Amino acid sequence: MKIDRRFFLGGTLALGASACIPPDQSPLGRLAAELRIIEAAGGGTLGVEIYNTATGMSVGINQDRRFGHASSFKLSLAALLLQRHAAGTIDADKRVTWSEADLLPPSPFTRERLASGATLRELARATQTTSDNTAANLLLRNLGGPAGLTAFWRSLGDDISRVDRFEPEMNIVPATEFRDTTTPAAMARTVAKIVYGDALPEVERAQLKGWMIETGTGVRRVRAGLPEGWVAGDKTGTSGLIGASEYNYIDIGFAEGPKGEAPLTFACYFRARQTEDDMLASGEATLARVGRIIKEFAEPERGLPLVGKLY
Repeated sequence: MKIDRRFFLGGTLALGASACIPPDQSPLGRLAAELRIIEAAGGGTLGVEIYNTATGMSVGINQDRRFGHASSFKLSLAALLLQRHAAGTIDADKRVTWSEADLLPPSPFTRERLASGATLRELARATQTTSDNTAANLLLRNLGGPAGLTAFWRSLGDDISRVDRFEPEMNIVPATEFRDTTTPAAMARTVAKIVYGDALPEVERAQLKGWMIETGTGVRRVRAGLPEGWVAGDKTGTSGLIGASEYNYIDIGFAEGPKGEAPLTFACYFRARQTEDDMLASGEATLARVGRIIKEFAEPERGLPLVGKLY
């Protein structure tokens, strides 16, 4: 076998040059490396942004890669209702009704309330805390549809996130899809504006934050990796592409340490090809490992600034 000498020399020089570039040994560099290890162990693509609301400092991987929302868009949907109610442009306590034909799985709240209906506020709480799909569609229809929610993100300075379809079609988001997507970097900052910024008045912000803490679907994801004593709330999402064995796991939310650490927000997306038997446990375990990185990011001994003006 004849080896092209130019190829050999070029490859040798490239290897030598790369060997001279030291790995990033800064605190943030080490955390990013740990996230890469978590990604490799999960066998998929992990997108993460952990954002310090006081300093604007962040750490993550694949922060600008697009991922589908799945049900995680419902946090912003609930926030939009509360914002418009506070502004007087919609009555969150208006009662609405729906029919059997409107029901989509899973819809535990709207199925139970099929005969009596519910207020828009009750639908917002249900779609946030139980991920009720019918409640989400009813809210979208009352808030200007996908374009209305996308406009809400634009008003917050998020020019990346978008919703284009209703449930359940919006869950069909292969890796090449642009519709119904966001990026970890964009969503972590949007969550910061919703939970800690001025997107909502104080009363509505506290209500939404309470719903996020109450949300049961996130206890086995990022929150599972946080130590005892932390306060956290989130909104999750899970979707799969039929026939492709490709599953998406999402968790976005906030985390507050017990020692006065600056509040953090996070946006985590994990896309992997798995069998149906492995999908839920494996995806949740990957996101739980990200929770441990959040704790490390907030540790003062790492030399990361933790004080400053809230977002």
